[in-house]
Amino acid sequence: MKNLRNVLFYIVTIGAFSALLYTFMYQGRFLEKANIATAASALNNTSSWDQFLDTFVHNLTHPLAILLLQIITIILVARIFGFLCKKIGQPTVIGEIAAGIFLGPSFAGMYFPEFSSFMFPTQSLGNLQFLSQIGLILFMFIIGMELDLKTLKTKAQEAIVISHASIIFPFALGVGLALYIYKQFAPDGISFLSFSLFIGIALSITAFPVLARIVQERGLSKTKLGTMVITCAATDDITAWCILAAVIAIVKAGSFISSIYTIILAGAYVLLMMKAVKPFLQRLGDHYSYKEGLTKPVVAVFFVVLLLSSYCTEVIGIHALFGAFMAGVIMPSNQRFRNLFIEKVEDVSMVLLLPLFFVFTGLRTQIGLLNDAYLWQVTALITAAAVVGKFVGSTVAAKFVNQSWRDSLIIGSLMNTRGLMELVVLNIGYDIGVLSPEIFAMMVIMALFTTCMTGPALDLIDKFMPEKKQNDFISSLEPSRFTILIAFASPQGGRKMLRISNLLVEKDASDTNVTALHLSPSSYLNQVNTEEYQHETFRPIQEEARKLRLPFVSLFKPSQSIEHDIIETANSGEFDMLMIGIGRSVFEGTFLGKVLGFTNKIISPERLFDTITGKKRFFHQDVFDERTSHILKSVKVPVGILIEKDLGKAEDIFIPIFSEKDHFLLQLAQKIVRTESVNIIILDPFGYIEMHAEIKDTILEIGTIAPGRVVLHNEKALEKDFMQKQDLMIIGLDSWKQAVESHSLWLSYSPSVLIVNAPHAANFPASADMSILEAAKI
Repeated sequence: MKNLRNVLFYIVTIGAFSALLYTFMYQGRFLEKANIATAASALNNTSSWDQFLDTFVHNLTHPLAILLLQIITIILVARIFGFLCKKIGQPTVIGEIAAGIFLGPSFAGMYFPEFSSFMFPTQSLGNLQFLSQIGLILFMFIIGMELDLKTLKTKAQEAIVISHASIIFPFALGVGLALYIYKQFAPDGISFLSFSLFIGIALSITAFPVLARIVQERGLSKTKLGTMVITCAATDDITAWCILAAVIAIVKAGSFISSIYTIILAGAYVLLMMKAVKPFLQRLGDHYSYKEGLTKPVVAVFFVVLLLSSYCTEVIGIHALFGAFMAGVIMPSNQRFRNLFIEKVEDVSMVLLLPLFFVFTGLRTQIGLLNDAYLWQVTALITAAAVVGKFVGSTVAAKFVNQSWRDSLIIGSLMNTRGLMELVVLNIGYDIGVLSPEIFAMMVIMALFTTCMTGPALDLIDKFMPEKKQNDFISSLEPSRFTILIAFASPQGGRKMLRISNLLVEKDASDTNVTALHLSPSSYLNQVNTEEYQHETFRPIQEEARKLRLPFVSLFKPSQSIEHDIIETANSGEFDMLMIGIGRSVFEGTFLGKVLGFTNKIISPERLFDTITGKKRFFHQDVFDERTSHILKSVKVPVGILIEKDLGKAEDIFIPIFSEKDHFLLQLAQKIVRTESVNIIILDPFGYIEMHAEIKDTILEIGTIAPGRVVLHNEKALEKDFMQKQDLMIIGLDSWKQAVESHSLWLSYSPSVLIVNAPHAANFPASADMSILEAAKI
């Protein structure tokens, strides 16, 4: 009855609405003016298809539609070029800049003019410019927040010497270069003072964000050298932006004397921000430094400060980007707060808006203007001045403050990186009319070249001046009887691997070691969140280590190629075993899923090893085979792959022995059985042990180490209920493949599995009781 009433009410409402709408429309027709009727008559004479085409073309060329299409194209092309650059070892920023040049007049405009004029019509560039400026404001805000002022204080003396030398040398060369190129290339109406100062500052910039990313990717973040370089770059950034603000003030004011008023206003602005606004924001940040605390009103306060700061510096005459940078610097120093705020801003800025700036720069860069050999000679001269000034200045200063020649050259190479920050300066110069289109194109080429050369320069330094000492974590490890490297993706997975490692190390040896390695894709990290991310990643493992009373060494670093870094670490650290983990989500849609109770489809065991990155999305069989093959072929020590299925404890363990290839598992059993309360079942599925009496005797002798805790069984003795009570299975790689291919019944009930690949049993160091195994001639 209730439903019927609802239906009747709905019908009556719709009917009344329709009647009223018809009445209003009918009466409204008598109000139409004659010219509307005439236009309607003309429209009726046009075919419906032509009307549709006219409407469609109008919609297609509407400014909003053009802007949205531009954004889509820019993001896609920037991602593709960034991916390609990453593959060849270059920063993704290079690819994004190259994408801009590709879409601009230098390529698309030259070879596909119709596409260029449709995609980037002249009247649309203003919208693109303003939107890219918003992205830059947010980006500079992030850069300001990523500066650690505490680090600047601790390393200020040496950093200031290196940083200021890296500005003074190229600045002087830039001003000297202006003497040579001013007459030919300076825009009309620009004084030599303005032109020369801008050329000087353009050659003096270091790209702090790109440099910081390279330092992270090279694993230098926690070293003294890495800290020094980051501090130098941060000091360089602050100094260069202050000089740039003064240069802009001089250019806009027209003379040095009139610019003094602008500089005084800028000084008052900085004083106000540091003495009044910063303490207020600090109190606010301390009070709301948790995720739920950052409500919309609180976030709005900080965004208003950002926009007001940008507005003030734009009105003063030192550009809005300086205000955004300053707003980031004065944000609360609470690291948790900065992490939360950066997470809110970074994706929109870096992924959506910042590529617009790169492409807009590319649209301005007309490489076709450099159409004769002389112009390319000038380009080479500008590039040489930039490289010599920055590289030599930084290197000499670093050596002066007692850095080694190797470290000095590395500092010089990194400080020569320009990238995005250079483009920001160049665009400012172009906007205020200091740089002509020709000089702008030359400078963009210089920025690309100096950024591209950083990686190869560092590789050459490593090749000809290799580091004499090992990595910090390796040098801290003394030679030991048995050392394990566990490479984990998730903290809980690392916790489980540590639990198993505890079974393998000898408890009575004071020199045993476990090293826990976590490699994070470098794109996930920035200078602010790295320390907290590392702490949170290792916290569960530290808790487990305390509970087990097992000391371990933690190793964390960003990485561009995670499987490559795992291999390099395993081979260079003199480890006896590498252990990696595999996530549960990998089993979905596989035979292994059935084995572990997830699903019932069948695939080959090679797909088990999609483990390295810890990513739980977009899996592909070929990638897994390549990664697995790469690790197993490249790592010189045995590799254990943990397939974890709710591993709460590791007390009941069984080990199947299929053939002589599995003899090395008995060495593991000998180590494990030394742990009290651990029971081991050795499985003989094919009767191999029964046919070799010496192997059976060996197992019985191992049992004498822990009476009653080592048991030999055949397959028929194992039932489903019994198997499900086990905690862990340890099996050889070849045997695992054989078990999967034969669809062994006991495998479908198996618990967590440790698959071990050890082609040479000698890889496992012998312990005191190894004579038992030697007696059996294994």
